[in-house]
Amino acid sequence: MLKLLRHLAAALVAVVLAGCGGHEVVRPTVSVSIGQQLIDLKKAREAGVLSQREYEAQKSQLIRSVE
Repeated sequence: MLKLLRHLAAALVAVVLAGCGGHEVVRPTVSVSIGQQLIDLKKAREAGVLSQREYEAQKSQLIRSVE
């Protein structure tokens, strides 16, 4: 039984490693609304992650991207 489990584990590792051979990076598609992005920017500003100047610049850029 232990021998069978070892073989199964080895096969699983081989399958996983076989899928890692490519150089292509696949990024998930993320769809975030402009409204949510504005909310996230505001939260970042309130948390002190962005300065007021950075917040205004990113907000303006985001708004211009949809005009």
